[in-house]
Amino acid sequence: MMRPARLAVGVVSAGRVGSVVGAALTRAGHTVVAASGLSNASVRRAEQLLPDVPLLPPDEVARRADLVLLALPDDALAGMVRGFVATGSLRPGQIVVHTSGAHGIDVLAPAAEAGALPLALHPVMTFTGRAEDLDRLTTCSVGVTATEGDEAAWNVGEALTVEMGAEPVRVPDEARALYHAALAHGANHLMTLVADCGELLREAGIAQPERLVAPLLSAALDNVLRHGDRALTGPVARGDLGTVRKHLAVLAERGPDVAPSYRALAKRTLARGDAAGLLDASAAAELTELLSDPADPAEGQQNQ
Repeated sequence: MMRPARLAVGVVSAGRVGSVVGAALTRAGHTVVAASGLSNASVRRAEQLLPDVPLLPPDEVARRADLVLLALPDDALAGMVRGFVATGSLRPGQIVVHTSGAHGIDVLAPAAEAGALPLALHPVMTFTGRAEDLDRLTTCSVGVTATEGDEAAWNVGEALTVEMGAEPVRVPDEARALYHAALAHGANHLMTLVADCGELLREAGIAQPERLVAPLLSAALDNVLRHGDRALTGPVARGDLGTVRKHLAVLAERGPDVAPSYRALAKRTLARGDAAGLLDASAAAELTELLSDPADPAEGQQNQ
C-alpha cells in the first residue's frame, strides 16, 4: 500500500468530524497547518483537538494545505468546492478529501479539473467532537471512494485510513447513495427507535428504562449480526396475533406518535420472518391482515 508523504493538512471546518479527523491525521504524523471555524463550539473543539492551529477563512486554509479536508454538511460541499476553484485556492497536486457519506467524488469534479486528487473518506461512526472519538475511530471502518481505475488514488485513500487506525472499505462511486442510505437507516433510525422505546417505558412508569433496554438491545444487535433473520424473536416472529393486536391497541391510546412506526416495522419483521421460514402460512396471513387493515380497532383509535 502506497504511504502518503507527511502532509500539511487544512481542515474545513473544525466541526465534530473535521476536528477529530484532523487530530487523527496529526497523530499519524501529518501536520494540521490551519482550520476554519466560526461558531463557539468549533473554536472550543479546535482548542481541544487541534491546539495551536490557526483558525482562518476557508480559502486561506485551502491555500496552505497539501491535503484539504472538507468536513462539511452534504449540501454545502459543492458550493465550497466551486468557490475554491473560482478563487484559485486549489492547485495541482493537492489532495482534496471530503468526509460525506452521501457523496462520492463527483462533487469534487471542479477540484479534479484544477489538478487536485479527489477522495471521499467517510468514517462509519457517530461523532461527538470530543477526544474519545479518536479511540472510536480506531475501531471503525472508513468508506473510501476514488476515481475508478486510478489505483494510486485508491491506495492513497486506504493508506490515510490505515494511518488513522481505521479499516478502509472500498465503496464504488455509483454505490455511495445506497451505501449511505443503508447506514443512515441502521444508525439514525436505531437512535429514534431506542429513544421511542425509552419514552414508552417512562410512560409505563419505569424510572430508568435504560437499565432494561441496554442489555436487551445489546443482545439483539449481537444476535442479528451473528445469525441474521434466524435471530428474530418476539410476537411477530412467533405469530402471536393476540399480542400484536394488544400492542397496537395500547399504542393507539398511550403512544400514538409511535404506533405508525411500530406497525411499519412489524410489517417489515413479518416479511423477513416469513421469508426466513419462521412462520406458518396461516399465521403469516393473519398477521398481514391485522397489520395492513385500516379498519383494525387499534388503528381506528389512533386516527380519532
